[in-house]
Amino acid sequence: MLLGDIKNLVGKEIRLELRQKYVINGILLYLVSTIFVTFLAFDDVVSVETWNSLFWIILLFVAVNGISKSFLQESPARHIYYYTLASPQAVILAKITYNLLLMIILSSLSFLFFSLMMGNKVVDLPLFLICLLLGSLGMTSILTMVAAIASRATNNFSLMAILSFPIILPLLSTLMKVSKSALSMTEGTGNTGFIILLLTINGAVIILAYLLFPYLWRD
Repeated sequence: MLLGDIKNLVGKEIRLELRQKYVINGILLYLVSTIFVTFLAFDDVVSVETWNSLFWIILLFVAVNGISKSFLQESPARHIYYYTLASPQAVILAKITYNLLLMIILSSLSFLFFSLMMGNKVVDLPLFLICLLLGSLGMTSILTMVAAIASRATNNFSLMAILSFPIILPLLSTLMKVSKSALSMTEGTGNTGFIILLLTINGAVIILAYLLFPYLWRD
């Protein structure tokens, strides 16, 4: 029953996104323009550390712009309608699933465009892709839950920015350490521990969202 509700809700999110193509087009325009401005500013001459930092900063802001609309664009009446159709657990897991699919697409495009304009500094591609996948999952789960909290308040987009950045900083710091190892083979020690830490953070956030969202939903 839960899996069926999640599947139906994810399908609904995809259909709504296809009807509102201007939203995803705006995110893609923001992504490409930000990378292009970065390329002009650094004139294609960047160190490995700078490349790593710029990539994750850009991806973070793309994630905030892409995922913030999860609950912020929906009216309270629609929330009540969802309440009659599915359990709150199905709603939050469906939101996380859809946003993860969207984030994987955005992170892949970010890596592609960033590599084309700034040069590909990645040495260990499999490790970097694992980092990219875990980073997409972590940003998705954190920002989706924060968007749900912010949707209950006024000035919700500002509240989301205030709440999300302190929470996401430990995740971002760990991601940058792992990806730095993928950019430089000389710093490969400790990657297993960092990957386990990323998995732990992602799992903890998803479990907390599953357990706590029903109380927020009921409010």
